[in-house]
Amino acid sequence: MGLHKIIKIIGLLLCVASIIFFVMILNIGDLNIQESFEAGTDVSSVNWAIYTAYIMLAIIVLFVLVFVLKGIFAGNVKKTLLSIGGFLLVGVISYVLASNSIEGLPEYDGKMITPGASKWVGAGIITFYILGIVAIGAMVYSGIKKLTNR
Repeated sequence: MGLHKIIKIIGLLLCVASIIFFVMILNIGDLNIQESFEAGTDVSSVNWAIYTAYIMLAIIVLFVLVFVLKGIFAGNVKKTLLSIGGFLLVGVISYVLASNSIEGLPEYDGKMITPGASKWVGAGIITFYILGIVAIGAMVYSGIKKLTNR
């Protein structure tokens, strides 16, 4: 049996298990689940649904890593490393440009946000903007190139 069929069967089994746990949780009801947690008792269907989600996440991450690494080493490694380096460069530039100012920021769970956390959030936002502009630019460039080649 091929790897594709095995992955497909595992995925279908996990989907069926997830649907069963979802229906069990719906049948129990929100109030009963909340009362059980407040009383310190566990609801087994909720626990098994969480375990199923963890298993699905682990399998997905494992397969993504395997197939990404397989694709990297099967293709042009130099081009892949340049792309990763470019992404890291955008991240470093974003981090340098980000401010660590916490002035005017609200409290989070009764605690002030740290300057380091503020800097990382700012870096993430700047990275998003840079990559968004690059993606839009690539789409515009591709569209113009298609129009001029006709």
